[in-house]
Amino acid sequence: MDSSKIDRINELYHKSQSVGLTEEEKTEQAALKKEYLAAIRANLRSSLNNISIKEKDGSITDLGKKYGGIKEV
Repeated sequence: MDSSKIDRINELYHKSQSVGLTEEEKTEQAALKKEYLAAIRANLRSSLNNISIKEKDGSITDLGKKYGGIKEV
């Protein structure tokens, strides 16, 4: 998500706190929030899928392959 959309989310939030939003602005705010949350979830999922754990026996467990649904190439 680019910074202009994040700026717009903040503008709409501040406007909602001061004077209120029109129905169009409420719809725009909801859509932007939904897109923002989807981007955050995708980034978190990507980060979690790149975690590997070294087990006590020395083997490496790739959590992305084990739990994240990433197939081995």
